[in-house]
Amino acid sequence: MNFAQIPGQHDIIGKLIRSVKEERVSHAQLFSGPGGCGSLALALAYAKYISCENRTGQDSCGICKSCLKYDKMIHPDLHFVFPVIRDKKISEPVSDSYIEQWREFVRQSPYFTLNTWLDSIEVGNAQGLIFASEASEIIKKLSLKAFESDFKIMIIWLPEKMHLATANKLLKMIEEPPEKTIFLLVSDEPDKIIPTIYSRCQLIKIPAFSNTDIRDYLISRFNIPETKADDIAKVTRGNIIRAVELCENEDSSLLNLTRFRTLMRYAWKRDIISAIGWSEEIAAAGRETQKNFISFSLRLLRENLMLSLDQLKNDLVFLSGDEASFSEKFHPYINQNNIYPLTDEFNLAYSHIEANGNAKIIFLDLALKVTRLIR
Repeated sequence: MNFAQIPGQHDIIGKLIRSVKEERVSHAQLFSGPGGCGSLALALAYAKYISCENRTGQDSCGICKSCLKYDKMIHPDLHFVFPVIRDKKISEPVSDSYIEQWREFVRQSPYFTLNTWLDSIEVGNAQGLIFASEASEIIKKLSLKAFESDFKIMIIWLPEKMHLATANKLLKMIEEPPEKTIFLLVSDEPDKIIPTIYSRCQLIKIPAFSNTDIRDYLISRFNIPETKADDIAKVTRGNIIRAVELCENEDSSLLNLTRFRTLMRYAWKRDIISAIGWSEEIAAAGRETQKNFISFSLRLLRENLMLSLDQLKNDLVFLSGDEASFSEKFHPYINQNNIYPLTDEFNLAYSHIEANGNAKIIFLDLALKVTRLIR
């Protein structure tokens, strides 16, 4: 990943390049911004630039030994930590247990969510975490001297998913870093990182992509018409991950819309028997899929409230074609009286799913609460 491959983000890229030129590279940096801002892509390009043997004033050279190994993600001084799962075959999982799948997955595109990563390794109902067993691996990797580059670089994707024991080990290493070691933390929810780690990292705040950047990227990558790329860019509001998902996984978005529409229809009709069937059906899906549905529902509730408040004329409504068609008739049922309790219930369901609660009970309870609130 080179800086040139990242659409936009020129100000952030400029700051990162200057930090290398001026030899002001902090040993612990936290890349974070709104969803789909390209934080992982920037961290990868930054690490490659730091290690490049013939870097230019604008980017890595792309042809030196270091760059070629970075492109394959096999450089001996580049290390990764990311959420994995515990299964019957691997009782004490660490990132290296899935490193080959990770390399292949990230090489395809650096723009993805935890849900899509876990789907690629077929987790079922398991949730991705950075387990306590990762702590000893971090210490072992970083206690060695750099093999080929001046720096050892560890990219930690989603440190908020880190077990407390691992977080405490990482804190000690950040406080007393091994020589020539750089930590690049990439977070979607920095508020969930333990405060002692957060406070010891240099925060790199990354803005959302512009609509123009996303439009041009989609046209280049998917060869879609400019009008369709424009519509997607507007709907996704600077979230390049969602823009890619809308191009690649229209079926997934349609499935979430179908589930949401079905729930609302049963709730309006007060059809409790059908609502029970709905809750059992979604309970059979994986937990990451369930969380993805709840996130989708929260976004759709927000957009329908904006429609109810007549904000379409102010360009504050962001809906795709099928979502817009559904919301045209549905939005009158979402208003200022029920939006807060509805979002509270969906957020509560998300928290309970994340805490490994019983999915059947959680979604049945959600369906019953929606039934009470939708009228």
